[in-house]
Amino acid sequence: MLAIDTNLVVRFLTGDHRSQSAKVKALIARETVFVATTVLLEVEWVLRSVYKFGAPKIQDRLTAFIGLPNVVLEDAARVAAALDAMAGGLDFADALHLAAAENCEAFLSFDRGLAKAAAAMGGIPVRAP
Repeated sequence: MLAIDTNLVVRFLTGDHRSQSAKVKALIARETVFVATTVLLEVEWVLRSVYKFGAPKIQDRLTAFIGLPNVVLEDAARVAAALDAMAGGLDFADALHLAAAENCEAFLSFDRGLAKAAAAMGGIPVRAP
C-alpha cells in the first residue's frame, strides 16, 4: 500500500493538471492507496479556499473519492461522519473534531456557530469553557 499526499488527491479530484491528474488516476486504478485524515482535512481546505468549491461539491467529490475500491482511509468511520455532518451545516474540520471527540462529555469551543449547528444535529454537546 502506498500513502498519498494532498496534492495527489487534489489532482485526482480537480483534473486541473492534465499530466499529473492522469498519473494519479492511473496510480489509484492499479494500486491501493492510504489517505491520512490530515490529508483529507487539507484537501477540503484547498478545495474550499483555492478552488472555491462550495460545501455540497466538496462533500460529493470527497464521498465519491473515499468510496473508490483502492482508497483506504486512516479512519473511515470518522471521515464518513464528518461528511454527513457537512450536510447539516458543519464545516469539515469542525465535523472531524466532533467525530474524534464522540466519547467525550463535551466539546469546548468559543465558536457559537459550531455550538448551534452541533446542537441542531444532536450528538456531543458543544459549549464554551
